Amino acid sequence: MTPVSSNAPHGQSPLRTVQVLGGGNAGSSAHVRSLAEGLVARGVRVTVCAPTEADHAYGFTGAGADHVHVPRSSDPVSVAALRTACANADLVHAHGLHASFRAVLALSGRTTPLVVTWHNRARAEGPRAQLLRLLERRVAKTAAVVLGTSPDLVERARRTGARDARLAAVSLPGRRGPDGPLDGFDALDLDALDLDDPDLLRPKTRAELGATGRPLLIAVGSLDRHRGYEVLLDAARAWRDLDPVPLVVVAGEGALRPVLQRRIEDEELPVRLIGRRADVPELLAAADLALLTSRWESRSVLAQEALQARVPLVATRVGGIPDLVGDAAELVPYGDPAALAAAVVRLLADPERRALLRERGLRQAATWPTEDETVAQVLSVYDELTQPRPLA
Repeated sequence: MTPVSSNAPHGQSPLRTVQVLGGGNAGSSAHVRSLAEGLVARGVRVTVCAPTEADHAYGFTGAGADHVHVPRSSDPVSVAALRTACANADLVHAHGLHASFRAVLALSGRTTPLVVTWHNRARAEGPRAQLLRLLERRVAKTAAVVLGTSPDLVERARRTGARDARLAAVSLPGRRGPDGPLDGFDALDLDALDLDDPDLLRPKTRAELGATGRPLLIAVGSLDRHRGYEVLLDAARAWRDLDPVPLVVVAGEGALRPVLQRRIEDEELPVRLIGRRADVPELLAAADLALLTSRWESRSVLAQEALQARVPLVATRVGGIPDLVGDAAELVPYGDPAALAAAVVRLLADPERRALLRERGLRQAATWPTEDETVAQVLSVYDELTQPRPLA
């Protein structure tokens, strides 16, 4: 039986929550959609404040929540709209630094409890980096509870001044919105795949990518500097001497595409940039290895999808990755193309090691929080902050 929030006993109004979302991060958007559905099922009233396009993509209203359009901006109009939406809330939960800062401004002068979840670390350089540190400090000191999706984010919140920082239980965001998948990801239907026959879905996809008769390595993510793709290209130079030469396929789009494409052509690297894709599950099912070369990650969707799909993963030892994957992946230092190249060469030459990582991946994935566990943790925090405390 679905439990009901202790804030909604018989004869009393249900808990009223507002989820504040910037709309720019696919993982946090999918998390809010899943959270909204679980909270509504437990008798909680949920309003999601996010840009209209985010509701179209992730279906917050389809999950039973109300939606209020609030642009992804901290200008006075957006803050005023958010302040109005939060007027009758028992609790506000903001996701991401910018959404959290808008919530802090909107709740100024009110006693409404604020919970914030940090899904990622804000990235910037120069004067903007100083501004982001100031925003982080303001949010951390104002929030009643800061939930971090990886241990280093929790520690960062504590160093920044959070009164109460905790590790968030976050399930794999695998839900499909009504208008499309999660930033190129969709949930793998593992029950529909014959995992004892890894070649079942391979031939067509591999042929389309030009990987027939050669190893296929898959990387997924926006073409931005923090993804480490320039290091990946450095490593790919070493793979040109292998026979057969592995093909690296990068699914994603971004500002770095012209730079990467020029290097691929000038250096004749065995790498293809295939843009943003909605068939990442099929790409993973066809791959021999998955590659994650980022400077920093919290709970990487690619890492989770790869382990669940039994695809051996080579990833950088950064952020929340070691805790997320345990011993189920080959970890290398960030920014070390020689270490990345060597790890790939070893795995391609060692089918027993690849088989071991596949089995470890499934075991590790079984330890990750479920959607029910994620909702239960969040609801316990809400109850803690909103239930009347007995007089001493």
